[in-house]
Amino acid sequence: MSFQIPVIETERLVLRGPEPQDYPNFKHAFSSYRSRFIGGPLNAYDTWMLYAAEIGHWQIRGYGMWMIHDRASGKTLGMAGGWKPASWPEAELAWIIWPETAGKGYALEATHAARRHFYDQLGWEGAVSYVDPKNLASIRLCERLGAKRDTEAATVDGNEHCYRHPSPAALTNSQISDGIELEIRSYMDPLFKPKGYALD
Repeated sequence: MSFQIPVIETERLVLRGPEPQDYPNFKHAFSSYRSRFIGGPLNAYDTWMLYAAEIGHWQIRGYGMWMIHDRASGKTLGMAGGWKPASWPEAELAWIIWPETAGKGYALEATHAARRHFYDQLGWEGAVSYVDPKNLASIRLCERLGAKRDTEAATVDGNEHCYRHPSPAALTNSQISDGIELEIRSYMDPLFKPKGYALD
């Protein structure tokens, strides 16, 4: 029996499981320079295998990466969600935004919603994000999500930093959650032109 992937909706976004028709956007992103911090750029075969793994991960783990869609247009913007291949020490919150849609807060909004789903619906007591130390945009996003570097945590291969997300209890009625919601609302303002904000 196939696993039914839940759909998450936010004010700007709809998060759905990856579908075959989403593959061209995925291939474009993972063959681009933007994927350099997450194992890319990949050739056509490796990109195909990774996308198949994205779909299969849902069946094996019961969670995975959602495809991020713009609510108004239906356009795909990137991916966000949970990721834990066989060698991963802990379940990870991960994301990638397509090159042409970066800098509009989509990764923040999608990952915030995904984390809330994992905490509220699946009972996660926490999560980590494994980040290349040169990936400053993702490090800043981790920090905006309230995650802090855990120097004692196991890593995937020793070449990345582990950022530990706040527990569900620490996020409840917290300044972290309020700040995330405020920033997301700021991105909805057509006059909002952020300067110095981290991408994604």
